[in-house]
Amino acid sequence: MGIKGATAAEIAGSVRDQVASGVLAPRTSLPPVRVLAAELGVNRNTVALAYRRLVEAGVAETRGRGGTVVAAVPQLAREGVGTCDDCIDLASGNPDPSLLPDILAAARRGDYSQPLYGAPAVDAGLDAWARADFAEDIDHSFRTLVTSGAVDATERLLNAHLTRGDLVAIEDPCFLASIGTLRLNGYRSAPVGVDAAGMRPDALRAALEAGARAVVCTPRAHNPTGASLTEERAADLRAILAEHPQVLVIEDDHFSAVSARPYHRITPPGSSRWALVRSVSKFLGPDLRLALVAADAESTAHLEARLSAGTTWVSRLLQHAARQLLLDPSVHELHERAREVYARRSGLLVERLHDHGIEVSHRPDGLNVWVELDVDAGAAVEALAQRGWAVRPGHLFAPDPAAHRGAVRVTTATLTESQAGAFAAELAAVVAELRATTT
Repeated sequence: MGIKGATAAEIAGSVRDQVASGVLAPRTSLPPVRVLAAELGVNRNTVALAYRRLVEAGVAETRGRGGTVVAAVPQLAREGVGTCDDCIDLASGNPDPSLLPDILAAARRGDYSQPLYGAPAVDAGLDAWARADFAEDIDHSFRTLVTSGAVDATERLLNAHLTRGDLVAIEDPCFLASIGTLRLNGYRSAPVGVDAAGMRPDALRAALEAGARAVVCTPRAHNPTGASLTEERAADLRAILAEHPQVLVIEDDHFSAVSARPYHRITPPGSSRWALVRSVSKFLGPDLRLALVAADAESTAHLEARLSAGTTWVSRLLQHAARQLLLDPSVHELHERAREVYARRSGLLVERLHDHGIEVSHRPDGLNVWVELDVDAGAAVEALAQRGWAVRPGHLFAPDPAAHRGAVRVTTATLTESQAGAFAAELAAVVAELRATTT
């Protein structure tokens, strides 16, 4: 390969030069440490350190017994895709457009004026609304900021406190964007199993004991399972996290305004690093790229440095539109309707599945229903597509792609009563056919 150098820095630099020039293509295996050390006449520890620096820089990645390879840009699954031509879309993860308010009309109302560089990064009226909203759930001092959505907030918070290679506890199965954030930034995932009451305490404790330096948790309307934390479960998680006060705790309360479940906080009072993130995409619209963040003083300072006016602040026009919507009584009424409609639609599917002998472990909240099957989910998804139904296989939502091969996620945001009955019957037929082929 022509790798050169006598020190760790020189060896790492040589590899980086070859990657940059295209000599070493993505996924190319680097020589084993022992082999390269012998070729260069250096100590094995020197090569090991060079490889470690390459991994930390995101140039290479380790694959256990598979050795060290040149890193490639991860191929990540995204929301909003997974449909097929002429299929009924139960795959996208999108909210119902008819339950979203008119953003453009809101932007035209009120006292918006074009801000210039140096203006405050956060709209004063939106800040006041957010403080009042967060104060209902946070009983100690905090500050609020605005980011370009929950994914942006999570990524910035992790990058402010962690380094590449750090371990992050995430739900299993998990929100697609969280998996992508960890992979793109070089963090390792510590999967924490989820049941009907949310994150399992034993799994969270195991992740923390394994060295997780951050926890990302969805307190309600978990995507993809629809699980929400109970008060008892949240207390159990708080007790465990209280034993690790330096761990960063991020709560992604993405469904706040239209959730049918109450918010139960997992962040203990003694946590020194924490954030509660509330995006507006699910109830004001995905194109309103905005999330409200309440966080501890240190985390807020890190975020503020990156979001100050004059650098990468969130558009004040978007903030103005969000404020108009959040203060509008008619939008509150729309949210009340959305809460009832989403709960009814997901509950309807659960009932129709039950009629066909397919059980869902809990009454979900949110836009999706997670269905565990005793057949291969990939085959089920393909068979359903041939019958005109688009859903997503469970393994896409797993930190470990080999997991959840027997589950599918069904988006129920626009599901009609007739569709619920027809889909449940089709899924039952597909499962029966797949069972027959494997016996």
